[in-house]
Amino acid sequence: MGRSAKVGGKNIDRARKQVEARPYKLEEAAELLRKVHFVKFDETVELVLNLGVDSKQSDQMVRGTVVLPHGLGKSKRVVVITTGDKIREAQEAGADFVGGEDMVEKIQGGWTDYEAVIATPDMMRSAGKLGKVLGPRGLMPNPKTGTVTADVAKAIAEIKAGKVEFRLDKTGLIHSPIGKISFTAPNLAANALALLAAIIKAKPAAAKGKFIKKITLTSTMGPGILIEEAEADSAVAVAA
Repeated sequence: MGRSAKVGGKNIDRARKQVEARPYKLEEAAELLRKVHFVKFDETVELVLNLGVDSKQSDQMVRGTVVLPHGLGKSKRVVVITTGDKIREAQEAGADFVGGEDMVEKIQGGWTDYEAVIATPDMMRSAGKLGKVLGPRGLMPNPKTGTVTADVAKAIAEIKAGKVEFRLDKTGLIHSPIGKISFTAPNLAANALALLAAIIKAKPAAAKGKFIKKITLTSTMGPGILIEEAEADSAVAVAA
């Protein structure tokens, strides 16, 4: 093991030791994550939820989107797949890359320099070919998340403002970014609360029993911090 790995391991251990074995309020947890931050880059802060649903059942899938009140700290590079007048509309709305069949071919060829993809409905026959490329990255355009739409200007604005897509994985967890470690603790907490509210709104009718079983706040290299269940109750009020 190299010296840098040993130093990194010691820093991680030191950070974990500063987390008490108790649940924290969101803002308190965010402040603690900022305090124990030890790497030089601006870590991504994530909220992880363990949900009381069966991810194998299609009627218990949890997915959706939310525009975080304080964004994600970095504007996403947006691709728009469209034709005709919509090309100019997308460019004027701030899309980073715009094209039709040529854009589909470019993505099929292995190009990955973007973080969001929008397609107009008339281009979905072509964009549908990109499932194998975009699916694993969670970037496949979908009407449910507002990324298949004729209103490209609105979709671009929402993504640039900090729109986040969340989706239940096979293990019953949702992992979602809520900002950067450089954010203030109140802003991280507000983003986390907005995400929680959106997930509670997306609760499937088929879900039985306790919906949110566990909430954890973490960062790229930081420790996982258990969040109080009462914070989910606060989010219920926001979601109402």
